[in-house]
Amino acid sequence: MTVNILFAGHDKRWPEYEPHLRAELDRVGIDAHLARDIAPEEVDYIVYAPNGPLKDFTPYSRAKAVLNLWAGVEQIIGNETLTQPLTRMVDDGLRRGMREWVTGHVLRHHLGMDAHIVNPHRIWDNSPPPLARQRPVTILGLGELGQACAEPLVELGFPVTGWSRSQKDAPGVRCLAGEDGLREALRGAEIVVLLLPLTEATENVLDAEKLALLAPGAVVINPGRGPLIDDDALLAALDSGQVGHATLDVFRIEPLPGEHPYRAHPKVTVTPHIASDTRPSTAAEVIIENIRRGEAGEPLLHLVDRQNGY
Repeated sequence: MTVNILFAGHDKRWPEYEPHLRAELDRVGIDAHLARDIAPEEVDYIVYAPNGPLKDFTPYSRAKAVLNLWAGVEQIIGNETLTQPLTRMVDDGLRRGMREWVTGHVLRHHLGMDAHIVNPHRIWDNSPPPLARQRPVTILGLGELGQACAEPLVELGFPVTGWSRSQKDAPGVRCLAGEDGLREALRGAEIVVLLLPLTEATENVLDAEKLALLAPGAVVINPGRGPLIDDDALLAALDSGQVGHATLDVFRIEPLPGEHPYRAHPKVTVTPHIASDTRPSTAAEVIIENIRRGEAGEPLLHLVDRQNGY
């Protein structure tokens, strides 16, 4: 029996994804009709991106699952027409990209590389940085991406603390949970990496109270979600010196407006949402594996918990 798969992503992504999806379908032996235009009542699976054209899921009564191409689901979780099972994207390319970006920026700040790379006055300072074991790092969010980023930092010798809403277990990481655990995770941290999902419970999780718990001059790195940070509180902490630098890849409004205070702040590095991305070649493997699982009656990978919002 032919499986009907609707690609409901952005128009420009279709040429990028189509060959990889078809190759994976052939590899696993699924007889499928993959297209951008299929009658809603005949669709079995929806490959979806929030910036695509599909907004109303009501007509897709036969669909067995909506397979999101994005890691974040905050733009779809509140859609009342979505009654089908929803999965989020966690693929090897996304995981490796985030791991590399986070490790690079943690090392950049740990080693004080900006002082040597951006040094127009050629000031000579031969003070060595501390060893990694002397630099406490906290990761907020111990999901797939958080744990992937923790691994190389632990291997490099950083004392890594991880916090999540529910208790997790990650090798070499001091794992904390709950509100008291959040304060403990932040207390004295010199580098904080934000990789939490965006929910009502995590919005503004890094506010003035939490920023005050960090070691003076700490670094904030956010490749997760812009609204995880109270922007006014962070700017005030940067101005006071409580936070020494912030490297931000995500924002409440994207692209970040040119007049936003982050743009001109001397203690802020703005990067254009490049920490990691869904790569068609590796994402296709996860999408087609979930279709294979759906057809075989097996549990779907990365199924979203509607109650928790991720």
